[in-house]
Amino acid sequence: MTSYLIKNARVLGGEPQDLRLKDGLIAEIGTGLAADGETVVEADGLVALPGLVDLHTHLREPGREDAETVLTGTRAAAKGGFTAVHAMANTFPVADTAGVVEQVWRLGRESGYCDVQPVGAVTVGLEGKQLAELGTMADSAAGVRVFSDDGKCVDDAVIMRRALEYVKAFGGVIAQHAQEPRLTEGAQMNEGAVSGELGLRGWPAVAEESIIARDVLLAAHVGSRLHVCHVSTAGSVEIIRWAKSKGWDVTAEVTPHHLLLTDELVRSYDPVYKVNPPLRTETDVMALREALADGTIDAVATDHAPHPSEDKDCEWAAAAMGMVGLETALSVVQQTMVDTGLIGWAEVADRMSRRPAAIGGLAGQGRPVSVDEPANLVLVDPAYRGTVNPDSFATRSRNTPYRGRDLPGRVVATFLRGRATVLDGELV
Repeated sequence: MTSYLIKNARVLGGEPQDLRLKDGLIAEIGTGLAADGETVVEADGLVALPGLVDLHTHLREPGREDAETVLTGTRAAAKGGFTAVHAMANTFPVADTAGVVEQVWRLGRESGYCDVQPVGAVTVGLEGKQLAELGTMADSAAGVRVFSDDGKCVDDAVIMRRALEYVKAFGGVIAQHAQEPRLTEGAQMNEGAVSGELGLRGWPAVAEESIIARDVLLAAHVGSRLHVCHVSTAGSVEIIRWAKSKGWDVTAEVTPHHLLLTDELVRSYDPVYKVNPPLRTETDVMALREALADGTIDAVATDHAPHPSEDKDCEWAAAAMGMVGLETALSVVQQTMVDTGLIGWAEVADRMSRRPAAIGGLAGQGRPVSVDEPANLVLVDPAYRGTVNPDSFATRSRNTPYRGRDLPGRVVATFLRGRATVLDGELV
């Protein structure tokens, strides 16, 4: 394995230091370190963070390799600074058995660009009627600890209760896609002033908030762990804040696009802005930023949702929901959270590495940038300013809402257990 000496990196945005990476670990940290046969990486002005961990990635394989594969998705993850991703279960076939989650896990190991931790389905076929093989997925080679029917809500309270009870046996967590289905039938965008003007059926905030309220109460009742996927409304933030004040084991994530974009963009009728949950109001965006800053929301998760062009380049009503996000996530967080002064780079490391790894149970990820820790690192240039060009993306799909938009920051290098997956901004 090649060893590296990173010179003058600002660890978590602090003073410049040198980091020696050897045998998969951070072997030494100091100033003025001399190279001893290592490959030298000049990092003047660059911020060093622990490798990012995404709790919510759609890799599409098996079944929708036209949109993404484990290989292309993990290449995109590495370019975005991620060293681990959680692969969601809504594949074809659904990841609701040990066989499917082990297939995804092995594909991740073969890709080599980042760790892939499969997420198991909560119910068979994501149909919400019968619990999936939670225990066998947990005991499989993949060691599944996060379970989600993401894309669909576990709307049956009895099924949700049973799932929360079941995962207690092995320290698992249920990650809920909070969407009351009866309140969102045919919904096309956020319900509000803009939907009224455009004549598009609305997706009301209460459809998310009512499920979160129910589920935090269920989690408290059975003493289990609940994680709330892609929180998008100010009301959801208040419910989660209340649940945490009670000491309940509830965590939550927010996507980069919900930290930046609003439903005003839907006026363009460009399906690239069609996503679930939908883009909300400016008031919601500001509440989400504050909640991420104060720790009410634990993590930033991309909800990277690749689609082939034919599923997006069509009329709004027929378009698929979702956006790609792995390669732009850190830039959006810098723009919305760091450059605005809401958080510093140490908090970015906490929300995009330490806490996601802890929620997902990834022992070797989200570790401090310290001697004898795994050398999972990302070097980012915060001074960079550039225009997003999806033609340069590593992901197989191009459905980004940021095409042509100027964003700050650039991932210069990513290291997975001391091995470079990205150098000089390019895949190794």
